[in-house]
This record gives sequence, structure tokens and C-alpha cells, in this order.
Amino acid sequence: MLNELFAEFIGTFLLILLGNGVVANVVLKDTKGFDGGWIVISLGWGLGVFVGVTVAGPVSGAHINPAVTLGLAAAGSFAWDQVIPFILAQMAGAAAGAGTVWLFYRHHFNRTEDPGAQLGCFATGPAIRKPANNFISEVIGTFVLIFVILYIADPTILLEDGAEVKMGLGTLGALPVALLVTAIGLSLGGTTGYAINPARDLAPRIMHMLLPMKHKGSSDWAYSWIPVIGPFIGALIAAGFFLLQGVLVT
Repeated sequence: MLNELFAEFIGTFLLILLGNGVVANVVLKDTKGFDGGWIVISLGWGLGVFVGVTVAGPVSGAHINPAVTLGLAAAGSFAWDQVIPFILAQMAGAAAGAGTVWLFYRHHFNRTEDPGAQLGCFATGPAIRKPANNFISEVIGTFVLIFVILYIADPTILLEDGAEVKMGLGTLGALPVALLVTAIGLSLGGTTGYAINPARDLAPRIMHMLLPMKHKGSSDWAYSWIPVIGPFIGALIAAGFFLLQGVLVT
């Protein structure tokens, strides 16, 4: 169990380090990647998923996302008594990743006068602030993520020798999951920045609140519930559709 929790920690750490790192490289002042655009950010996040899944997959299944953990549990493919420990490990990894991005780009954070750009390197925010629509965006984006994971890789896979397969993003392999997340970002990320992962947003938002930066503004806690609750709801809907599909097929 400890090995699995550490894998979730380090996998999520790498995801956030590279994912929020690409955002910092694109939006912070005087970086080499400044103004690289949305395609660069989407590809960076996809590659961050690739790295996190590659590392954590063989050990824990590479959930690296509380919505994945909840969705698998709701689909009957993951033990409920492991849900909270996995989520705590993911939150810790995300916080550590966000803190490392700040350490890496700290001088660029201090040179950036736009508090919104600073916050964007930690957490998501809406392009147009319409809470109901923003919430639906997160639900739909996460539904696509979880449903495709469940649909491609049936969580009841067993090896010929009877060994149990660890369930999670790693079940699909790192590359398909990376492409899936990249596709979600390119197609569905324009409204909210596609958190689709509560740990990816909440833990870095807490770090934004705690870390010192010149010109720092609000951590936007009024919005923070959307990228947390939305992905959880999307994951549950995806699990429900997956279970319904199993009933209809049989």
C-alpha cells in the first residue's frame, strides 16, 4: 500500500511539475517560451500525463487524479477503502509539484505584474465567468476522460497466471492517455482551462495562497469549487454510463 501511495505522490508530482511548468513557461514574463499559445500548453499537459503515468503505472495503476480514483471505485474496479489514501497522496504530490514550479520560475513570477497570469500557473479559471456553464464544462471534460479510460480498458482484466492488473490510467498505457488528455485540452479546454482533476487545481491553488510573489492577487476561492466538484460529478456519470452499458450488453 505504501508503495502505491508513493507512486501516486510522485506520479502526480511529475504531472503538476510539467503541466503547470508549461503554463508558467508560456505566460510568465521574460521566459523563453513566453506567448507560446494554447497548443503548447495542451501538448505540455499531455506530455506531463505521459511522464506521470509512465512512472506510476506499474506500481499503482497511475490514477494521479482523484476523479479517476472515484470513477474506478464507483465502477466497482477499485477498493473504496483505498480512495481517501490515494486522494491524499495525489493532493500532496500536486502541492509539491506546484511548489517546485514556483521555485523554478520564482524570478519570472516576481517580474510578472499580472496577478491572473500568476494564478494561472497554479490553478484554472474561466475564460467567461458563468458558473453554471463553467461547471458543465468540467463535468463534460472529465466525463470524456473517465468514460474513455473505462471503455478502452475493461477494469476486470486478469492475466493468464491469475495475477491482478492494477487499474488506472496506466492500464491503457502512457501514450493513449497522454493523447486523450491532449485531445480534451485542445477541444474542450477553452472555457475553463480543463482542470478535469481536483488535485491538479485545489492543491496548487492552496500553494498559490501560501507562497510569496510580487504582485500576487486573489487565489479566487469563489471559483475553486467548480474544478473540484465538477470533475467528481463527471467521473460518477462516466462510471454510471459504463455500468449501464454492461447491463445492456449482457
